[in-house]
Amino acid sequence: MAKRKLFCVSPEEKKLIRRKMIESKTKNMGAYLRKMAIDGYIVNTDTTPLKKQYEEMHKIGVNINQITKKVNSTGYLYSEEMQELKEMVKEFWRILRSSPLK
Repeated sequence: MAKRKLFCVSPEEKKLIRRKMIESKTKNMGAYLRKMAIDGYIVNTDTTPLKKQYEEMHKIGVNINQITKKVNSTGYLYSEEMQELKEMVKEFWRILRSSPLK
């Protein structure tokens, strides 16, 4: 069963807590205070670079699938398409090697 814990803060402390809560991108004051009381910190991760990588890799995958579908239906791959596939795979690996997760 949950137990209520009350504590007092000055108006300045309340503003500081609210500001830090907003900076941590936490919308619920109770959740923020519990997390801070238990762990002492909240980690925010900017996933923007990963999202951009995913989008680039998805586009490459779509292009590869289109060429593969054509090859499967016709049984033939033009040399230009083969070169395009090689370039896409090369770009795919470049993206993976430049990953911010290294």
